[in-house]
This record gives sequence, C-alpha cells and structure tokens, in this order.
Amino acid sequence: MRPRFTRPKESNPEKSPNLYVANCGPKVGISYDDMESVFAKFGEVIGVHAADETGARVIVCFSEVDSAGTAFEALNGNPCRELGGRTLHMRYSVPRPKAKVRGNDSLSVSFLSSELEIPGIYLVRDFVTAEQEQELLQAVDARPWKSLAKRRVQHYGYEFLYETRNVDSRQFLGELPSFVSPILEKISSFPHLDDNKSRLKIDQLTVNEYPPGVGLSPHIDTHSAFDEFIFSLSLAGPCIMEFRRYQHGTWRPQPSEDNGTEADKCSNIIRKAIFLPPRSMLLLSGEGRYAWHHYIPHHKIDLVGEQVVKRCKRRVSFTFRKVRRGPCCCNYRQYCDSQTET
Repeated sequence: MRPRFTRPKESNPEKSPNLYVANCGPKVGISYDDMESVFAKFGEVIGVHAADETGARVIVCFSEVDSAGTAFEALNGNPCRELGGRTLHMRYSVPRPKAKVRGNDSLSVSFLSSELEIPGIYLVRDFVTAEQEQELLQAVDARPWKSLAKRRVQHYGYEFLYETRNVDSRQFLGELPSFVSPILEKISSFPHLDDNKSRLKIDQLTVNEYPPGVGLSPHIDTHSAFDEFIFSLSLAGPCIMEFRRYQHGTWRPQPSEDNGTEADKCSNIIRKAIFLPPRSMLLLSGEGRYAWHHYIPHHKIDLVGEQVVKRCKRRVSFTFRKVRRGPCCCNYRQYCDSQTET
C-alpha cells in the first residue's frame, strides 16, 4: 500500500517538496538512514518513507520545494557515489487525496496521524525493518498459540481476560520474551512521549493473529486494567483502524459484538480512520486512548481511494501495555470504569 503521496504523470511534472525515488530502498541494500544522509545535503529532509511494498522505491520528503528541486537536478538519472554508484530515477510526488472507506463515502482514511487529528494518537511507519518483522513472526510461530473464536493469541507478562476485558495482576506469567527486547528499547525513544518516558515500564504483551476478514470489535481498553500508553505494532499485513468518539452516554460494546452495527445506529458519533501499513507502530495515549473507541472493520477487502487493498493471509499485531496498579484517575470520567458507578 502506497503512502499518502503519488507520482504525477510525465506530462504534468508539477514540482513539490516530495520526491518519488526508484531503484533505491532496503530491497536493494540501501537503508532509510543512508538515503536521508544523501538527500539531506540538499536541504532539510523531514521523512523517508516506503513508496510501496517492493522495498525498492521510496518517497523522500523535504521541507522546501527548492531543496527537492536541487536534489532532483543533481541525482535524477545520475550515478550516486554515496549509494554505491546506483542510478536513481525520480519524479516529483504530490499529496494523495484522502481515501474513502468501503461502504461509507463520508469517512476518510488518513495515512498520517497528523491528518487524523485525535490528540494522543501517533503513527510511526517502518518502526521495524522487513528483516526484524520476519524474526518476530518466526519467534511467535515457534511458541504455542491459544485459539479464540476467530483468531489466535499469545499473552506474555499477564494474561488478558476477554470475559472481563481486564487482567489478573496477581497471576504473573514471567518477564516479556527476549525477542521483543529490541522493540522495547526502541519504544523508550518513541517520539511524542516527552517527559513521560520515566513512566513507561511495559510489562504486558498480547500477540493477535488475524486471518482475512477478521477484525476487532469497537472498544476502549479498560482504564483500570492498563496505564495510559498503549503501543500496537502491525506485522505481515495492513488494515484500516477506525476511531469513534461517542458524544453522549458511555456506549460500551460487549466482547461478542463483532461488526459495530449497533454503534452505527447511534447518533452523535465522530468517526475517523487511519491506514496501518505493515511494520508500523501506533501509539494510543491521552484522549485517543481514554475517550475514543478503536475498531478494525471485518472486511476481506478494503477499498482505499481508487485502490483495492486485499487483506493478507494473516495480520499479526503486538500490543504492548503496562498493567495499572490502583484505580485510574484520568480526566475522562464518562469512559472510566474506575470513576463510573456500576
């Protein structure tokens, strides 16, 4: 799945601060850091992203159009000594309009968390490499899975109890497995955490395997079960995640509700959606964690803009959390089980 940029036709070479660069990427042995180092010589680079799933095409985003133009003139069609003499092929890349979710033309799909405009929700693309992705998948496949009605799961640290949507903090399963240690280390330097890193002590991991057509019912992770920061790493396949803010009342779907149709009948709902590509990490914090339900539609095929995105044979998510000790004291009382009378 392409990011939010696209190539203009050759007959319309509209300049932009974003360059589509072919013959360059992890697939051909060039890291994103190497590419950023080369392109940064021409101006401030604000991001290097995979252009598609081939691993051999990238989008380089500059802060200024002139910087992109200078890099284009210097590198397009010419051997690049810093990249092993590889010849790069470029076009300017322009923003892609927000896409539409299948079956609901009123709901746009964002490709960047900044477009989503939900406080506390952040997405980092390519949080792990393709090689790390395969290592993580091999590690969990070497361990026993627990089968639920429609998907398989593994729990580490503490088991998540689906009947109560909580954990038994007295039943410690052991330390998190060593194969996620590099992920935990990278999470500790996650952007947007600011002064909260001292409170980031993850001790619970749930691994979910979703076959094609299986999603996730709308829910807010129980406030009293987990602390504020929830990280979700997507592997193997993409998906669309929808967020819902219920303006009145405290609608809470039951674990058996799978398709969210009852929620669709409610009025006064704000709905937003974001595309989660493989190897991306999503952070739920603040308002986005405490007040917005999140939901993965139960589709085998998603229509995103003009592209049909087929769900892969599996999508595997790693959800990292910290078990809460004591009641939640957040500012979202209407959604908080610690502060709402039952």
